[in-house]
Amino acid sequence: MRRTSVRTFVVAAFATAFVIGPAAAADYPARPITMVVPFSAGGPTDTVTRLVAEAMGKDLGQQIVVENVGGAGGTLGAGRVAKADPDGYTLLLHHIGMATSATLYRKLPYDTLNAFDYVGLVTDVPMTLVARADFEPTDLKSLIEYAKANKDKVTYANAGVGAASHLCGMLFMSKIETVLTTVPYKGTGPAMTDLLGGQVDMMCDQTTNTTNQIKGGKIKAYATTTKQRVASLPDVPTAEEAGLPGFEVGIWHGIYAPKGTSPEVLAKLTASLQTALKDPNVIKRFADLGTAPSSEAEATPDGLKAKLSSEIDRWAPVIKAAGVYAD
Repeated sequence: MRRTSVRTFVVAAFATAFVIGPAAAADYPARPITMVVPFSAGGPTDTVTRLVAEAMGKDLGQQIVVENVGGAGGTLGAGRVAKADPDGYTLLLHHIGMATSATLYRKLPYDTLNAFDYVGLVTDVPMTLVARADFEPTDLKSLIEYAKANKDKVTYANAGVGAASHLCGMLFMSKIETVLTTVPYKGTGPAMTDLLGGQVDMMCDQTTNTTNQIKGGKIKAYATTTKQRVASLPDVPTAEEAGLPGFEVGIWHGIYAPKGTSPEVLAKLTASLQTALKDPNVIKRFADLGTAPSSEAEATPDGLKAKLSSEIDRWAPVIKAAGVYAD
């Protein structure tokens, strides 16, 4: 009798688990969702996240709370999400640093490709090479000449190892074969504040963080890192137009969930992301910031996973050649 009771209990437990899983997914989300941004508030990735989180929350019928967990080039926030319960209530919105950290960091607290489930790509943001408003060089050619002649004096701000601004700067220095004095910050928000105040000379940052400052004449723009000019900055030449071919980099963003999240929940999140990217306000705000939503084909788990894998392969040799690593 006891053996039968135990057996009945085990069978019932499995049956209950089977029923509760889909039922819970059907009710998802039943409470607010946290979306982790692995950088400080006020930066470009934070801006993208808040726009998308608001639109997705409206579609899902629950608030998506944005939480900034900065530090270690985005790996602290990513690590937190990797360890979170895979219930769909803790998500990560990360940029290209998700790919480069796989090579930059000797020891990561997670397996980049296998510690997450994928929701979809969000956007691919152009970069701009900018400087304080009163910086002497007037165009990209004179900037390169000035940087080479004053490499020990020119200061380049970035948001820390692995940040988009760090990667863009690393590529720029590689292209001009000159190492500048770098000043790392905990985010592009404080870096931009010091650039505006004249405490540092230059930086490379996403249009989501620089467009309004460029239009307002508060900083000087030398080039964009795109093949074509950015629609919101028609007077800023591409790097190739300005005389630096091959200086191309876009900072793509994607949404991730902890590994083991149910397919039903992931499907809801992907559908919500695709709906959010068609929201007129998101489209307009993205355009104002110099970017555009990802296509429906890209805003999928397969689209994001393929992008992440290819970007790891693309940046690994660049980082190894530069000999830049972090513990």
